[in-house]
Amino acid sequence: MSELHPIEASALHARRERVFLVLAGLFLGSMTMLNILGISRFVDLSFDLFGLTIPMSLAIGVLPYPVTFLCTDFICELYGQKRANHLVWVGLMLNAWVVAFLWLGGVLPPAVEMDPTTGLPPVDAYDFAFFRIRFLTMGAVFASMIAYLAAQLCDVALFHFWKRLTKGRHLWLRNNGSTLVSQFVDTFAVITITHFYAKGLPIDPAAAIWPQLWIFIASGYVFKLTIALLDTIPFYLGVHYLGRYLEIDPNEEHGESIV
Repeated sequence: MSELHPIEASALHARRERVFLVLAGLFLGSMTMLNILGISRFVDLSFDLFGLTIPMSLAIGVLPYPVTFLCTDFICELYGQKRANHLVWVGLMLNAWVVAFLWLGGVLPPAVEMDPTTGLPPVDAYDFAFFRIRFLTMGAVFASMIAYLAAQLCDVALFHFWKRLTKGRHLWLRNNGSTLVSQFVDTFAVITITHFYAKGLPIDPAAAIWPQLWIFIASGYVFKLTIALLDTIPFYLGVHYLGRYLEIDPNEEHGESIV
């Protein structure tokens, strides 16, 4: 008796859909986590180089973000551009879904007494943590959604541009080339919009704005750049073994087969 569900055309089809579900789940789970964590905390990863202190202030919401680009690269390579774009749009809707429930959780009774100077409950109130996260998430979500959409669509488009240009060769080029450009787009957009629109960054108003913003931009981008370079070998291995396991030739969509 077959263990396949009626909608699964074959064992191979079921295997391909399950791997896609894992990749999509990692992508969407990481997106949800980074939106909730967001700019709730910054970690100081400053380091000394040749006697100079290099400032590096990193929002913890950035930590899971490189996983999203690795997942879309896998989906681009194995499942094609259309599926990757569909996943990007689902991620955008998920952003709105998270924000909707954060908003709803804040307006439902009982009404909370807010401190007029901070716009938050007293620090010792039971629901202070929720409203603090809500304040930071709602304040930065507009920046996050614009940056996310621009960066992910840029990543997918550049990945397939390099894939078509090289006729399926040089996997490292499309993996790193698409990710490095798109993550700069994301980092620049989310930092500048979060500051100028949401006023959500810990900026010293007495100091010049742009040098502070460039520290945040450079810190986030250097972290993403490092992770992108480190994931090249796992990406190669993943494409090699998943291509065989799923019986997918990533180059078929371009009319060529080099595997």
